Amino acid sequence: MAFQSSITAPTPRPCPFTCKSLAAKAASPSSVSVSPPQLRNHPSRSSYSTRAFASVARNPLSLGVKSRRNAPVRCFASALTPELKSTLDKVVTSSKVVLFMKGTKDFPQCGFSHTVVQILNSLNVPFEHINILENEMLRQGLKEYSSWPTFPQLYIEGEFFGGCDITVEAYKSGELQEVLEKAMCA
Repeated sequence: MAFQSSITAPTPRPCPFTCKSLAAKAASPSSVSVSPPQLRNHPSRSSYSTRAFASVARNPLSLGVKSRRNAPVRCFASALTPELKSTLDKVVTSSKVVLFMKGTKDFPQCGFSHTVVQILNSLNVPFEHINILENEMLRQGLKEYSSWPTFPQLYIEGEFFGGCDITVEAYKSGELQEVLEKAMCA
């Protein structure tokens, strides 16, 4: 049975720090605003396309733009709140093996998650899983919690083990089997 967590994360909140200095830099007089409607009238563009705008976004000098510092400034507090951190601490230590993945172990919704599930199943390891697609704040907070940007994320005995690539390498070398054997016997 899947581990049913009661993880509820708060919605993003504005940064408590003032971002006026960043906003001032973004609105500096040396910056020129480029928006999609301006591309329509540019002589080298016969019609507006997202590809054209994307190329300008990558190279603003192509239209004589001096700076891209005019982008809107967003400043949000960390997704990893103290409440979410303490909840994640409890979740990763609640079972010897915990997998944060996209989908469920019966129906993975990502090839990498599927690979890790298959490895754990082939080793007959009981594990709990958390579907990170159900909660965006959990997903973002977990990236900060583990300092790992991608999913799945495998935790063994409360410690982050790795993502799909690390798990596959450890499985091929036999290291994963050793670590799991120690965890199951402890």
